[in-house]
Amino acid sequence: MAGDPRVISLIMTLRKLGITDTRVLSAIETTPREMFVAEPFRSSAYDNTALPIACGQTISQPQIVAMAAEALELGPNMRVLEIGCGSGYQAAVLSHLCRRVYTMERHKSLLREAEDRFKKLKLENIATWYGDGFKGWPEQAPFDRILLSAAVPQVPETLIEQLKVGGILVAPVGERVNSDSESVYQHLTKMIRSESGIVAQRLMPVVYVPMVAGLPEKNASSR
Repeated sequence: MAGDPRVISLIMTLRKLGITDTRVLSAIETTPREMFVAEPFRSSAYDNTALPIACGQTISQPQIVAMAAEALELGPNMRVLEIGCGSGYQAAVLSHLCRRVYTMERHKSLLREAEDRFKKLKLENIATWYGDGFKGWPEQAPFDRILLSAAVPQVPETLIEQLKVGGILVAPVGERVNSDSESVYQHLTKMIRSESGIVAQRLMPVVYVPMVAGLPEKNASSR
């Protein structure tokens, strides 16, 4: 990937859009996004745009992936929970920025494909789990950071409880409502947990697929 003009152009675009964390930019630069998109869309892998993947999901645009990673303020010894593995791209980027990534997915086929990509890329600090994201991963809690890669009307208290005091949770919060006159989008929101509660900051309007409770019925009986 070194010297790939598509990657260089993407990094320049992210810088212009306000991404300043050099560790995040390096993680984006060294993660081959074409491995995480379907064959028909690989020519667009380094465009700053979301792309469709299986199961009605999407791979987020690089700007949003970078902004979410930057907002988490990751340190090299941190443990991060990601809700909504999808293609695995966000988890792969995060894996370069922290000690361990725990990523969950409710679509078993997506999770297995992501696991194959992690293996090919030798990303050995990513742990995966097939499960309901609304329940989090209590066996591995508490986490230094939590990232939701799907939108919720409000962050479940269950997930906040799995965040360490002083920890940061980043999530797209809100519901998209379209009408003839306006569109209301979710907002990428940064939440810091303190001893006294949560302090929230809206970062930017976004459009994510909604987070769905439970497991797909055909897979609900097995992990």
